[in-house]
Amino acid sequence: MSKYQELVKLVEAMESDFEKFYDKGVGSAGTRVRKSLQELTKFCKEVRNDVTAVKNERKESKTK
Repeated sequence: MSKYQELVKLVEAMESDFEKFYDKGVGSAGTRVRKSLQELTKFCKEVRNDVTAVKNERKESKTK
């Protein structure tokens, strides 16, 4: 699975809890939204580090 597909999957998984919290007022869904956002933050940091590493590898291979 590509990083983009993983990102989409994470965001799509949050949809029902967002609706439950904001539209229906279910408080426990807010806790799940916050947990999902924390997982999303972790994933974004990992992807950001990966992008930097790949970019640096490409830059090094061009100079050789």
